Amino acid sequence: MPLTVLSDSEINAILYSLNRDDILNLQNNLADALHEYSTGTQETTGCCQSNQPQRIAIPASNNQTTLFMPASTSTSRGIKIATLATTQQTLRNDSLPSIKSTTSHTSTTSSSTSTSDPATLASQISNLSIGHSTNPDPSITSSQSTSPIGSLTLLTAAGTPYAFLAASTLTAFRTALTANLIFTRRANVHTICVFGAGLQALWHIRLALLLRGDEIHHVHIINRNFERARTLMEQIYTSPAWDALRTSNPKLDFSIVSNEYGEYTRLLKDHVRKADAIFCCTPSTAPLFPAELLTSTEGRKKGRYVSAIGSYRHNMIELHPDIIRQAVAPEHKHHHHKHAEKSGVIVVDSLEACLKEAGEVQQAGLNAEQMVEIGELLMVKKASMLEIEKGGEGEVGLKRWLQAGNVIFKCVGLGLMDICVGEDLVMLARERGFGTTVDGF
Repeated sequence: MPLTVLSDSEINAILYSLNRDDILNLQNNLADALHEYSTGTQETTGCCQSNQPQRIAIPASNNQTTLFMPASTSTSRGIKIATLATTQQTLRNDSLPSIKSTTSHTSTTSSSTSTSDPATLASQISNLSIGHSTNPDPSITSSQSTSPIGSLTLLTAAGTPYAFLAASTLTAFRTALTANLIFTRRANVHTICVFGAGLQALWHIRLALLLRGDEIHHVHIINRNFERARTLMEQIYTSPAWDALRTSNPKLDFSIVSNEYGEYTRLLKDHVRKADAIFCCTPSTAPLFPAELLTSTEGRKKGRYVSAIGSYRHNMIELHPDIIRQAVAPEHKHHHHKHAEKSGVIVVDSLEACLKEAGEVQQAGLNAEQMVEIGELLMVKKASMLEIEKGGEGEVGLKRWLQAGNVIFKCVGLGLMDICVGEDLVMLARERGFGTTVDGF
């Protein structure tokens, strides 16, 4: 059997060639795999939870950790091996200054000039240095910590190796693909707030625009390090691969917010409160924003989708525990203020993994009954039966909550996601002539 080898640059080339229909096909395949993970048995599917061993973490040198993530589907076996930095400090968003800049091809409130010319925009972005520190403090939002280095090996069900893939971009893409499963179901996606400026943030933004770009007006990128956010913005405005996404909607604009500027607190509150979707993509060890921005009476008026995928260890946390606790607290039928609907649960990729590894889940003191796996939730009719048992409205209430209520998704990552998406990428590579083939391996 031939062995297909895909480098990170080749995986990038494949992913940037995908259109909306391609992404939807990949999402459907991933949703099926996650559903089988949550509901299947060894007799019915290779994706079932009992066929997905817990990952193993081995400390490495230079404050790094190597993860071994074995997994299987009905057609493949595989293992991802990835090394990433271990967090060494707590991010304190309230202790540093910040900066905001907005570049758009429509009118903006920024001091930068509005223009649609990529070269001019690139020049403007490169000159944005108001309040910018030339020696920012070390941060775990570095490229080392957010981009795992490693590989994915795929084997047939019979054990024959058939593919070897670089893991960095693959990991970011499959996580964003998963987070966008719920995002695609949201009724309102006018304003998006993204914490982070690495590969995870990039793919969350790109997939959101591919899937719902005509409806998105504002993308706010919030990152501790201004230079890294500026690099991401330059890519969006100067890379030909982003031209169609950036220009197809004349109402779309982007902004950068960094906590290296004195207006950070005000801008953070404004962006979080106005957001229809919040994507948290940083390996932070402290909450990215104060809980009261979402838990106060004002903060609860608006329904939001909040995805937290950056923290994956018990000492890492992006969302304040109070936000999680409020999401799972029993709903009081009689209150004096209008609040967005909630369900009494948060959504997770894996109950077992999140109970063991997710800092938000552990620090909020959640139990399994206060979480529902996304693989169960995606099949609305089955999930609605559980909602009816809890005294809810069933399918109608569940759909309304998914579309317009307050939904929190916590993801620590599953090897199954890598295998599922890796299989599809290998198929696309062979169809479209990407990669290196080793015959008779």
